[in-house]
Amino acid sequence: MQDKTKRDSSGARTLRAARDFNRRSVLKGAAAAGTLAALGPYLLTEEAKAASGELKVLIWTGYIPQSVRDKFEADTGVSIKVTNFGSNEELINKMKATKGRGFDIISPTLDRTPQWQPLGLLQGWDMNRVPVDKVEGAMMKASTEAWTWDGKNHHLPYVWGTEAMSWRTDKWSREYKDLSYGDLWLPEMKGKVQGRPHSMMAGIGLYLDRVGKLPSNRMLDAYKDEDNMRRIWGEITKFAVEHKPWIKQFWNDHNSQKSGYMQNGVVIGQTWDGPAMELKKEGKPVTYMAPQEGAFTWLDGLAIPIGARNMDAIYEFLKVMFVPEVGGMLGNETGYNPVAIGSSDHLNAASKQAFQEAYPADALDRLWWWPATPVWYAAARAEFRDKFVAA
Repeated sequence: MQDKTKRDSSGARTLRAARDFNRRSVLKGAAAAGTLAALGPYLLTEEAKAASGELKVLIWTGYIPQSVRDKFEADTGVSIKVTNFGSNEELINKMKATKGRGFDIISPTLDRTPQWQPLGLLQGWDMNRVPVDKVEGAMMKASTEAWTWDGKNHHLPYVWGTEAMSWRTDKWSREYKDLSYGDLWLPEMKGKVQGRPHSMMAGIGLYLDRVGKLPSNRMLDAYKDEDNMRRIWGEITKFAVEHKPWIKQFWNDHNSQKSGYMQNGVVIGQTWDGPAMELKKEGKPVTYMAPQEGAFTWLDGLAIPIGARNMDAIYEFLKVMFVPEVGGMLGNETGYNPVAIGSSDHLNAASKQAFQEAYPADALDRLWWWPATPVWYAAARAEFRDKFVAA
């Protein structure tokens, strides 16, 4: 019963909701976009205009570009202080250390519900103050279904993105039909690979499953229980350790992925879409594409820690961030995918082209959404990751 509940309330529901969010909704937006655009840039309350103090946001690196900060401050009169982090573990540890205090908004990832719920460090959103009609329905549904407890929703969608294959186009090439996570381990790539340890290992699992060497139902069997997880990850770890000499660098944040390609001699990697897309749009010889196994997909959201103080400014932040124009700014400047309806109308030609090239043919149908990560799973995964890193 416990396992069934976890599947129904997290990964399975997320997958069902995500199927509705396809290329059309990303690139064309919804019909409501025209109505929203006609209303002008922002509809701000008098409370926001008169608000004082500072909105403190703890969010992933690059998620609030300077142009967006300037927009928010100019239109609300509220200053914003942005602090960045590079992993969910860093975010959770920071909130535990401060007992949920010091910030007004934080940005947890959708699949981390089982780790956050027992902590008691979040307060629910007042959905009457959330502009729900301005957010892509599939994404709002995914957040609400996975993050509702004690009768309150604790998560709103912000941006979604993927982790897949990227490479230096002046040193290697591959067509979508042949692209695989297994390409990281080609003989000629020895000493030229970058990746994040735990998700790179998950990529190994998807690759070994696809070629029939480690059947795992696309790694979903590893989430059934700890015995299955350890069996599958034990084999993944053997493969990873054997191929440790292929690693040029492990990355741990947005910027280190970029420096890997431009400064550290990396040729190929398993990376987030944002950093690689940024380099590509800057004219650098780097591209990004989903492989045949499917791109790892995530949804990062917004949550209110229990120690939040500037509540009016928090809800004004939503009004600004969920406007199509700002969604377009996020997409253009970060390489990640906004959730505001109509954002695609404000994407530039380079962003649209980069998206189409990253997810060609049936790539969007193959997206691999991270299932909910139970505490026991995260702890066991950390064990196997540490063996790989220390090898």
